[in-house]
Amino acid sequence: QVQLVESGGGLVQAGGSLRLSCAASGNIFSSNAMGWYRQAPGKQRELVATITGGSRTNYADSAKGRFTISRDNAKNTVHLQMNSLKPEDTAVYYCNFRNLISPTLYWGQGTQVTVSS
Repeated sequence: QVQLVESGGGLVQAGGSLRLSCAASGNIFSSNAMGWYRQAPGKQRELVATITGGSRTNYADSAKGRFTISRDNAKNTVHLQMNSLKPEDTAVYYCNFRNLISPTLYWGQGTQVTVSS
């Protein structure tokens, strides 16, 4: 089992910035991937960004150029720096973790991000 604890959500005006963090604990293998997804009201959960232990990253088109995902392997923590936020970025943001030797996905409890216009 892997436990994920997220932090850093909140309310911000359009054009502002927020930094989300997620700490993983439990049965963690060195080869893993962490990421952020989001779900807006009435919409499906969608990818925001992912990062492997080797710091290979993948971004949704909506996040490219504005969001930066990073990780601290020593602390099993992933961060999402979100700049130039838009009202359409409003959603619950979920941290995600997977040991690459297993298909099991773990999810955090979610953190609300609200961007006002």
